[in-house]
Amino acid sequence: MSRSQETFSKKEVRSKNEKKRKEKEQKRAKKKSEGKKSNFDDMIAYVDEFGRITSTPPDPDKKTVVDAESIELKITKNNPETHPDILRKGVVSFFNESKGYGFIRDLESGQSIFVHANNLLEPVKENNLVNFEIGRGPKGPAAMKVKLFKE
Repeated sequence: MSRSQETFSKKEVRSKNEKKRKEKEQKRAKKKSEGKKSNFDDMIAYVDEFGRITSTPPDPDKKTVVDAESIELKITKNNPETHPDILRKGVVSFFNESKGYGFIRDLESGQSIFVHANNLLEPVKENNLVNFEIGRGPKGPAAMKVKLFKE
């Protein structure tokens, strides 16, 4: 069986693989001749109270028992008093009427918020002062119920 079709790079790769295989075999033989057997206790690792991995088991004297009944589980409801104004004020920084979308710069946070033409209650133009609510859009926060600000 000849290997005349084999290129230099293929020969090089084949020789590297053979070399790796021989080195692995030698390591296995060396490990076997030393007689060192690995057991489960050598492989186990512990995590201390600070989250660091150690090889020593935890001290049983420092162990604390937690009563499962004393753990309190509760869900806090969103309180409208804890949230800032739902109605926000901002300036239309960009709006493309032909494509039907734009952005509003929130005056309170300075954040740029996406607005779609479907969420407009009145037609808007750039640099208009508007009131809006922030809602969840498909790609992040979006302005909802946008209308011109009137004092």
